[in-house]
Amino acid sequence: MTAREPNCCSNIFTEREERKATAVATNSPFTEWDKTFGDARLCAAIADRITFRCTLIQTGTESYRYQATQESLFPAPN
Repeated sequence: MTAREPNCCSNIFTEREERKATAVATNSPFTEWDKTFGDARLCAAIADRITFRCTLIQTGTESYRYQATQESLFPAPN
């Protein structure tokens, strides 16, 4: 991710706020987003915008695609 991309995400969420529905899917909890976006303050601003008047759905499960990839790369010993 380049330095410009987190600001782009913030701008997208700001423009869509209160106008359109936005769905965000991630395998990372909010506490790890600063590792992705690189700036804790920007991360907090993005999380604030997308969680305002929202419905959070947390499945609590691992990604099926991630698990399948891991199993294909590292098969269990017989």
